[in-house]
Amino acid sequence: MLHKVRWQLVALLFIAGVINYLDRAALSVAAPLITQELGLDPAQLGVVFSSFFFGYALFCFVGGYAADRYGPRLVIIVAMTLWSVFCGLTATATSVAALVVLRVIFGMGEGPFNTTMAKFIGNWFPKSEQASAIGIANSGTPLGGAIAGPIVGFIALSYGWRISFIAIAAIGLLWVLFWALNSTDSPAQHGRVSDAERAEIRQGQAAEAAQAELPLTHYLRQPAILATALAFFGYAYILYFFLSWFPSYLTMALHLSIQKMAIVSVIPWALGFVGLASGGFVCDALGRLGDQVAARKLVMVVCLLVAAVAVALAGFATSLEAVITLIAIAVFFMYLSGSTYWAIILGLVESSRVGGVAGFVHLIANTAGIVAPIVTGVLVEKTGSFASAFVLAGGLATVGALLVTLLVRGPSTRPAALAPASRR
Repeated sequence: MLHKVRWQLVALLFIAGVINYLDRAALSVAAPLITQELGLDPAQLGVVFSSFFFGYALFCFVGGYAADRYGPRLVIIVAMTLWSVFCGLTATATSVAALVVLRVIFGMGEGPFNTTMAKFIGNWFPKSEQASAIGIANSGTPLGGAIAGPIVGFIALSYGWRISFIAIAAIGLLWVLFWALNSTDSPAQHGRVSDAERAEIRQGQAAEAAQAELPLTHYLRQPAILATALAFFGYAYILYFFLSWFPSYLTMALHLSIQKMAIVSVIPWALGFVGLASGGFVCDALGRLGDQVAARKLVMVVCLLVAAVAVALAGFATSLEAVITLIAIAVFFMYLSGSTYWAIILGLVESSRVGGVAGFVHLIANTAGIVAPIVTGVLVEKTGSFASAFVLAGGLATVGALLVTLLVRGPSTRPAALAPASRR
C-alpha cells in the first residue's frame, strides 16, 4: 500500500493527526499544574477549555471554504504553522485572560485541518478507498491523545508545564516542512505518481465528473447534511467532554495522582486509535457489497448508539476498573464511527463543494467544544459530581444517531433529496 504516493501522503496526514491531538490535549494534561499556578476554579477552567473552540469551530468552515478556493495543500501548511506557533506561545501565559486569547488563536489554526484533510483525500482517492483513507489519516488523533498523557506529563513534571508546550510546538513546525516538500493538491501535479496510479484514481472517481455543479447554499439546506452535522455534534460532545475533562475527572473524582492519571488516560485513547483506524475499512468493505452511503450510515448509527449508552453508564460507575472499561468502550465505538461523517459528505457532495460543506458540518459539530467544557464545569461545580455530565453526553449522541437514521439516504434517493428547486 505504501508504494503508492496517495497512501504515503495519508501517512503524513496520520502523523499530523498525532501532532494535532498531542498539541490539543497538552492543556488538559497540564491542567492540574496550570490550575494550581494560576488559581483557577472548575468554572474558569471550563471557560479556558472552551475558548479553543470559539476559534476552532468558525475556522472549520473558513478553512474548508478556503480549501475549495486555494487548494487543501496550502491551507494545511498555513493552519499547522499557526497552531504550532500559538501552542508554543501558551508557555508565555500568566493569567486566565492570556490563556483564553492564546487558545482562541490556537483553535483558529487547528480548525481547518480535518475539513481540509477530507477535501485532500477526496482529490487523491477513488471513492471505494475514501473512508479507509480518512480513517487511517484521522486515527492519528486518538494516538496523539493517548501519548499526550505520558509525554506532556513527563516533561511538565520534569521541566515545568511551560516547556512541554514549546517542545511539542517544535514538532509541528518540523512536520510542515515535510508536508510542503512532498504534497500537491492533486495526483496530476505530483511528479512521483505513476501513470498506473493516476489511472486507478481517475477510474475510481469517474462518477464524480458526471455530477452537475450545485451552489454551496443548496447543500447546506439538505436534511441529510443537517442530520450528519447534528450526529457529528453528538460525537464531538462525547469527544470534547473526555478530551477536556477526563484527566481532571481522574484526579478530582477518582483521586488519582498526576503520574497515575497520565498512565490510565492512555487506555481509552489507545482503543480509540484502533477504532478510528479500522472504521473506514469496515465502511468500505460494506460499501463494496452495495450502497456506500448506506454502509457508512449503518456504521455511524450503530457505533454512536453503543458509545452513547457506554458513556451514560460510566456516570454511575463507582470503581476505577468499571469507569475505565465503560469509557474505553465509549471511545472505541465513538471513534469507530469517526470516518463516516466525512465519508457521507464525500458520497453526497460534488468535489468542488466538499470543502465548504465539510467545513459547515464540522463547524456545527465543534460548537460542542464550546458547550461541553463549560456545561461540564458548571454541572460539576453545582452538583459536586460528574454523573449528570456523563448522561448528557450520552443523550446528545443518541439524538444525533436517530436523526441520521431518519434523514440520511443513499444514492438511490439522491436525485429527489439533493435536486435543487431552482438554480441560483
